[in-house]
Parts: sequence; structure tokens; C-alpha cells
Amino acid sequence: MKSYNMAVIGGDGTGPEVTREALKVLDVAAGKFGFKLNPTEYDFGGARYLRTGEVLPDSVAEELRQFPVILLGAIGHPDVKPGILEKGILLRLRFELEQYINLRPVKLYDERFCPLKGKTPEQVDFVVVRENNEGLYTGAGGFVFKGTAHEVAVQESINTRRGVERCLRYAFDYTRRRNRRKTLTLSGKTNVLTYAFDLWERAFHEIGQKDYPDIKREYAHVDATTMWFVKNPEWFDVIVTDNMFGDIITDLGAMIQGGMGIAAGGNLNPRGTSMFEPIGGSAPKYTGKNVINPLAAICAGQMLLDFLGEAAAAEAVETAVIKTVREKLTDLAAGKMGHSTSEVGDLVAAAL
Repeated sequence: MKSYNMAVIGGDGTGPEVTREALKVLDVAAGKFGFKLNPTEYDFGGARYLRTGEVLPDSVAEELRQFPVILLGAIGHPDVKPGILEKGILLRLRFELEQYINLRPVKLYDERFCPLKGKTPEQVDFVVVRENNEGLYTGAGGFVFKGTAHEVAVQESINTRRGVERCLRYAFDYTRRRNRRKTLTLSGKTNVLTYAFDLWERAFHEIGQKDYPDIKREYAHVDATTMWFVKNPEWFDVIVTDNMFGDIITDLGAMIQGGMGIAAGGNLNPRGTSMFEPIGGSAPKYTGKNVINPLAAICAGQMLLDFLGEAAAAEAVETAVIKTVREKLTDLAAGKMGHSTSEVGDLVAAAL
């Protein structure tokens, strides 16, 4: 029997609650498809930081490299200053484990939950490939005369040929494997960010023309991308973009697929440790109330299975989620589903 080790970080707020439901479904999937998952739980997050002053011990990143996958609940605590946990855990893991791809499927499961009039699941079904290790998130920059009337703040976007090219190649390969419209759209801002996106655009066409002649290449400014997400989401197949733009447009993508309660993402190192998470926050006001929607965490688990090569199990989990959404839920928002957090986990497990 195949066996996979898995790190689990429940994190803050409702993170442990939704992670528990994801693990419930993963356990059923493993039993049905004949493999074993071995979870090791870690308590990193706001509570540990407040208790010990420790965000992420230096030894942990190396320890986590021994796992092929990490399942993450949520990071963010109301009693911890914003940025401490996010930079100290999320960004640190993404950078130190070289998870250079952020993969965000945007897929509508039921048109009742789409805010766009008349759009169906067939029309809202695309994927965003976001570069995850460079851009504005590297922390390059600083202050001059901080705290004075002459203060200057500089934040630099770092884009390397290596970083851009490996992201683009992943996106081209993914478009080919997806085999839907075989169209890859570069989303950028070539008319203003004339250095960074000159590099992106040149590499995009050079790589595509040479190595991926079967993939159609398109370009859209990021502001036009957001307009078309709302007006014509059916135009998109796979989108590739930089770190900041990817962060922004995927939240809009989450809304048109039914909200944060259904949206999952993967932070991928295709040859190393990858981390999967619901893209919503920790929702501290709902902690312990058993009302938060766990479907995004369950969908993160589905992506985790796909990454491990358990494609049949991953497909079965998604089918079970779709069945649950269409037949059992009245809404996808927290507290409005018609079922509790644990009941939704039970429903998906039963459908599976």
C-alpha cells in the first residue's frame, strides 16, 4: 500500500476546524482508493506566538522539507500585529521551501452561488498560475527619514529571468495537461511597468514559440483581466501573472466561483514540499461556533491528492464536493449553509 507523510498546520481561528473536516474527507479517500496518509500536526500560529514569542523555529523549515505536502488551515490572530504571522509563517515557508508557483483553480460548482448574472459552471472554469517567490513580496526596499515629514518608502519588484521562466514553463505545461482550450494568457501591465513586464512578455513569447507551439498565447493588461473576469470569464483557460497581480485577481476569482468558502490554492514546489490551503482568512469571530464553511479546506485536500499523484481520489473528492454543493447547501457563506461545519464534512465524506 502506498503511504504518504503529510504535515498539518491548523493555524489560527477557524483554521483547525476546517482542517479537521479536510482530514476527515482525506481519510475516507485514502481508504477507498487504497493508500495511506500519515499526518503530523504542528501548532504554529498566533496562540503559540503569544505563549512563547516564537513564530516559526529555525529548525522547522528543514524538518518540513521531509514532507511531500503540507495542509494549512489559516494564519491570522486578532491579538497579533498584522504581518508578524503572515510574513513569519506563510511567506517564510513559501520562500524557504521554494514554493514558486501559487496555483488557483477558479471553478464554479453551482450557478446559484455565482454573483454574475447568467453565468454557468461551464463558463466559470479557469486557473490562475501566480509566481510565488519574487516580485513585490521579496521585501526589497526600505525607508528614508521614517516618521518625519520627509519620509520616503520604497518597495521594489524583483523579477529574475530564472524566476519568470520557471513560472512560465509551469504555466505552459499546465495548460497542455489541462487540455481544455490550450490557451495561456499573460496578465501584466506592459504599458506602465515597462521593465518587469518587458521581461515577462519577452520570455512568454520566446518560450511559447520555441517549446510550446501547440499552446495559443494571449496577453491582457491586469485591469482588463479584472473587467473580463466579471463580463466574460468564459474567455479564460489558464492565466499566468506575477506575485502581486496574482494575489489580487485570485480574490476576485474566488468571488465569481461562489466566495471564499469554496476557494482553495496550492503553493507548489513541483520537485519539493508543497503546501495547500483555503485562501480565506482565519475568521476569528466564528472560532468555535461550528458554522464556517469547510469546503475550501476540503478542496485544498483535493489539490493535495492530485499533487501526490492520486488523481482518481482527487477527482472523486471534487465530485463529492460538487454533489454536496448542488444537493445539500442553501448558501456558501459562513452560518448560512443550512448545516454546521462538521455536518458539511460528513456530507462530503458520505458522498465520497
